[in-house]
Amino acid sequence: LGRFSPHQTRRWWHRWQHLYLWAFYGLLAIKMQTVDDLRYIVTGRLGDHRVPRPTGGDLVIFVGGKLLFVGWALAIPMLLHPVWTVLFYYVVASLVLGTVMVLVFILPHLVAKSEFPLPREDTGRMDRPWAVHQALVTVNFSPGNRILTWLVGGLNYHKEHHLFPRICHVNYPGISKVVEDTCRDFNVPYNTHRSFWAGIAAHYRWLRHMGRID
Repeated sequence: LGRFSPHQTRRWWHRWQHLYLWAFYGLLAIKMQTVDDLRYIVTGRLGDHRVPRPTGGDLVIFVGGKLLFVGWALAIPMLLHPVWTVLFYYVVASLVLGTVMVLVFILPHLVAKSEFPLPREDTGRMDRPWAVHQALVTVNFSPGNRILTWLVGGLNYHKEHHLFPRICHVNYPGISKVVEDTCRDFNVPYNTHRSFWAGIAAHYRWLRHMGRID
């Protein structure tokens, strides 16, 4: 339904993707809760990658967690309220959650400031070193906004999130200065959206561009 990369084939319907895709973003949370988790368990795969299926205690935790979620999100509320009311608010809450989740991860990647490199056909490897690659394919948004940083768990400092995934996110604002200086020393772009809304506007322009340009 969407063309996000210049390496994807453009279809005629992509011409309007900057208008219709936003309606699909909100479905992510519902899809993860009802389809993706169960599919991973059944198939033992994440995309093209095989992953071990949970067994023993891990399987009990997975099933118990799903039952707990269905219980507190749907079953118990339905004992106290009409079914349609519970379903309505579940869908609304899930659409908000899905939209926020998608935007937090789209703004750093699916914009013009991010690069879309492909591996070499002969080796299957990237030309640039790992750290340089991470810096080029990520764009920060709304740096310095403490409230947003708290709400999204530091993911607005997405470049630092990619480069230092094992460092607690509360340190991202501090190390971002070091990362920016290092990028400048090695002539690597350190791209940033000045605000969350600037990132949304950049993603809108990218969707429109990808839908019209082969």
